[in-house]
Amino acid sequence: MEILKPENIANKSPVKILVVDDREDNLFSIETILEQDDYHIVKASSGMAALKVLLKQDDFTLILMDVQMPDMNGFETANLIYQREKLKHIPIIFITAHNYNDEHVFEGYRVGAIDYIYKPINPELLRFKVGVFAEMYQKNHQLLVQERKLKQMNANLEKEIEDRRLSEEKVKLLNEQLLENNTNLKTTIEELDRFAYVASHDLQEPLRKILVFSDKLLTSHGQHVSEDMQRYMEKIVKASERMQKLINDLLSFCRQADDKNSFEEVDLTDLLSDVLSDMEVEIERHSAIIKLEALPKVWAVKSQMQQLFQNLVSNGIKFRKIEDVPIISIYKQADSAGITNKAFHRIVVEDNGIGFDDKYADEIFVVFKRLHSYHEYEGTGVGLSICKKIIDSHKGRIAVESKLDEGSKFIIDLPVIKKAAAFLDVEMDKISLEE
Repeated sequence: MEILKPENIANKSPVKILVVDDREDNLFSIETILEQDDYHIVKASSGMAALKVLLKQDDFTLILMDVQMPDMNGFETANLIYQREKLKHIPIIFITAHNYNDEHVFEGYRVGAIDYIYKPINPELLRFKVGVFAEMYQKNHQLLVQERKLKQMNANLEKEIEDRRLSEEKVKLLNEQLLENNTNLKTTIEELDRFAYVASHDLQEPLRKILVFSDKLLTSHGQHVSEDMQRYMEKIVKASERMQKLINDLLSFCRQADDKNSFEEVDLTDLLSDVLSDMEVEIERHSAIIKLEALPKVWAVKSQMQQLFQNLVSNGIKFRKIEDVPIISIYKQADSAGITNKAFHRIVVEDNGIGFDDKYADEIFVVFKRLHSYHEYEGTGVGLSICKKIIDSHKGRIAVESKLDEGSKFIIDLPVIKKAAAFLDVEMDKISLEE
């Protein structure tokens, strides 16, 4: 609450005083005494005139009223004033030329008077008493203003609390819906995986028959059919072989699972040596150069790591430049390169192939997503999706950086040891992989 000071008078509510007296000279005298204090003086020459003023204005700070007036004296006027609820807060000081006995004075207090001033009026006494009531009025006014502000603040606070409560309930509801959606999504994904596996597995048998009988037709009756018919049969065989490759890749994609019982410490240097040995024919056929540096040990599923790096090396050979010898470099990125997360090893598989527009960096890991026609480059669009699924099952991360005609760089983060992998299972939200 603001402390009232003389210099703050401009910020105060205006002080209005109603002066009631049947004599004009008395009204003028009181107005003259009080005018130096900058009060707003309203004059009434009778009790009835005062009541008329108060019907229109009820914001007076004080009423100064003569007791002896014709028609309606001060006591009667005060009694009528205080019958109105809006006027009961206005203090009345009676002005009288007589020293009444105690009973008469009590009558004035009974009807609502708060004080008496006797004629002839002492100017200093009048100014002092009016000043006291003016200050009380100002303080009361400020208290009312503060009360209104506090009520408004309290209302705003209550609204804010209610809004926050509603928001918390909404967040809680959304979280419950999210958990339910996650459960449903997980169930749906599992069902889709099972469906894809079963569907792909069941497609193998009729496809094998198509390949066998097509081959028999070409072998046994190739010389008896027209060139067009033979060309059509060869197209059927090639299309069937592509379909068989697609089914095999789809089956491989569906088999990738988070099998915690198969995790072990894997030496990636030894593992890559085995992978490159298995790919020796493909590497020699394309005169590819593989640069393999010493790699760390990681906590992983060995068979999945073999498929991961086989897919990436095959990818580097497949998307080579026709005029250049394919060069694939596999190395561990040094800590000095800015890796701060010690729970992971960063492995890079880099090639000098045709590359691609970097805006497709996320899309190439989507199953069946191809950036080139199968007429240009063989494949089903599943290989990199399998890589992504393997890395996800290891709680790791795979990303790619590439530019057209400048090759591609696959960046892989894998857990260092068993302890780190177990920690990731429990608190994945507390570990962020290096961007």
